Amino acid sequence: MRASRGQLRRCTSGAGPASRRLRAVRVATSVLLAGALALTGTACTSGGKDGGGSSWQGGDPEQKPKASAAITAPAADAKDVPASAEIAFTSKDATETTVEVKDAAGAAVEGTLTAAGTWLPEEQLDYGTTYTATVTATGDDGKPATATSTFTTMAKPGKQIRVTSFLGDGQTVGVGMPLIVKFSRAIPEDYRDDVQRRMTVRATPAQEGIWRWVSPTEVRYRPKTYWKANTKVFYKIQAGGLPMGGGWYGRADLTVDAKVGAAVLMTVDNRTKKMTVQKDGRVVKTIPISLGKKSTPSSSGTMVVIEKLRKTVFDTRDDPNPANRYVTDIEYAQRLTWGGEFVHAAPWSVASQGRTNVSHGCVNMSTANASWLFSQTKVGDPIVVKGTERRLENGNGWTDWNMSWSEYVKGSAIPYQAPGGTPSGGPSPQASATTTP
Repeated sequence: MRASRGQLRRCTSGAGPASRRLRAVRVATSVLLAGALALTGTACTSGGKDGGGSSWQGGDPEQKPKASAAITAPAADAKDVPASAEIAFTSKDATETTVEVKDAAGAAVEGTLTAAGTWLPEEQLDYGTTYTATVTATGDDGKPATATSTFTTMAKPGKQIRVTSFLGDGQTVGVGMPLIVKFSRAIPEDYRDDVQRRMTVRATPAQEGIWRWVSPTEVRYRPKTYWKANTKVFYKIQAGGLPMGGGWYGRADLTVDAKVGAAVLMTVDNRTKKMTVQKDGRVVKTIPISLGKKSTPSSSGTMVVIEKLRKTVFDTRDDPNPANRYVTDIEYAQRLTWGGEFVHAAPWSVASQGRTNVSHGCVNMSTANASWLFSQTKVGDPIVVKGTERRLENGNGWTDWNMSWSEYVKGSAIPYQAPGGTPSGGPSPQASATTTP
């Protein structure tokens, strides 16, 4: 138990301190398992777990139901419960268990059963509102046992963290596009697992993937291999009301519905001075190119297109080397690194393209070829550069694909578990490594 978080992670009966609640059962939230049931007001499980007694009432003691149920959090009559609260419960000898949550007016709250067997609302609960959770367990004797818990959520906090996404609804991106989520304030390391469990990715068709923290304010998701062409991607960050350390809470939930387009892959070979362009597995064009000269070499590694600029200006007058200072109008520019490497039209180097490297680190090609390529690509399309004098530095661009899968998963705040396997690095399961429709 982390001492600094204890006051935030327990709920008590009666009027406990505003910062106390029961730490939520660890849930793999980067996944919607096929067994989790989306519902309106009610969720079901089959079977049950030991723990807690039933609050079943009435009837002859000899006619008590075989099954039993108990709600372990929030505690009955708990106050100041975070608006991100889950319903943790147990059932025993049950063939069916249902969960129902209603507000004070009797309106049902939509929710979903998680991989660990808790009930999670589809949206954050309202602040300063009383709710009643009812868990009903029914055994093979057909008799229900019911447990209830009424609790009240905390008032709206003044310290809130905003969650944003690089992608927006309706965008179509390349097969190498990472999902990028940012926070307006650094998330303490010992809270990142809680946040990550509230980050769900649903891909159609289903593909294995995982979140990786690249900084205290940014987390990214990529599949194990490139996205399949034409994949539909939905992701949800259930951060609303979620404690994020130091008295800060998530401001609101976030959802994004995007799409992956055709599989466009660019491969640049320094040995041949050519770029090979593939689309959906078929080579569609080979383009002569010129890379960075020896004093300013291009980076070798796997990058993706970060942005596309039909026209721009390269201004390097602040370069410490006078020989590298220039101001030049550029067409059909596609950014690959934060350090200034682009694919772009370079009519001045056509004679060298396919023969010699003369650029300042960019991938040069003719205006006609750059125009054609610009029309084929999307943000997130991968480009692999091979055989240059310099290796790509991780972090210099969206370099999520410039590392192996085994290295990438180390950045997850939850130990990675391969589908059907066992977790590594800790006791907490990582079903979030799989995305399902």
